[in-house]
Amino acid sequence: MNVLKAKELIKSFLIEDINTGDLSSELVFDEEQRGSGVFLAKDDGIICGTDIISLTYEVFGDNVFVELFKKDGEEIKKGDKIAKVDGKVRTLLSCERIILNLLQRMSGIATCTNKAVKLLDDDSIRICDTRKTLPGLRLFEKYSVLCGGGFNHRIGLYDGVMLKDNHIAFAGGIKQAVELVRSKTGHMVKIEVETESEKQILDAVEAGADIIMFDNRTPEEIKKFVKLIPKHIVTEASGGIGFHNIADFKGCGVNYISMGSLTHSAVPLDISFNSMEGNKL
Repeated sequence: MNVLKAKELIKSFLIEDINTGDLSSELVFDEEQRGSGVFLAKDDGIICGTDIISLTYEVFGDNVFVELFKKDGEEIKKGDKIAKVDGKVRTLLSCERIILNLLQRMSGIATCTNKAVKLLDDDSIRICDTRKTLPGLRLFEKYSVLCGGGFNHRIGLYDGVMLKDNHIAFAGGIKQAVELVRSKTGHMVKIEVETESEKQILDAVEAGADIIMFDNRTPEEIKKFVKLIPKHIVTEASGGIGFHNIADFKGCGVNYISMGSLTHSAVPLDISFNSMEGNKL
């Protein structure tokens, strides 16, 4: 995860939440009053985002001692301690919600991804994400997929060409669209083409696409289509694939399966922050 970008985003989150000050904490606690707290798992899953804890305190501008008990990508069980922190009470409480929001969101995505990988149960196919992420959170969500055992598709519109149905329609066809890209870019930029039929697949092969994606195709259709594609071309399946049917795609022959649900439908993992004052933790 890009730490500099993460800090920049966390700063904006803190400004949004705290603005001119944390009224509750500042009116109740003295500036120098110290305390301890613990982040606890309230459900089973895959933890992700542990670095967010110390990064948030750092961006906030205060020294907080952080002791991590879990690493990103590890399985956690309900009741597990994730981290213990010690610092100024104002700091711990002002940063609490930002840390929890990110920890819960990231761990939920990692858990969702891990579930998909296990359900597919096919080491020859990599499960990856899409650009269906929440604005402002893509850095964290893409990293979470990696922690869950998945892989990243392109990060944004800037790091890869993906010719979808509307690109193809406006350009006049797959061949025309690919030729236009090839005439304006270098050899380091990969071109992916979205296809929906055998004819489009053959057109993409002839046009010299680097990656061919089967959109909303059944496992049976995919098994037939991959035979039409030379081995040097990467294949991907996408659309309509979720927990309910991903196991059906085992052995279908593609290199990648991309799932928007890894990010847009992931349920946050339940994590809490509890003061250790008076609590037997």
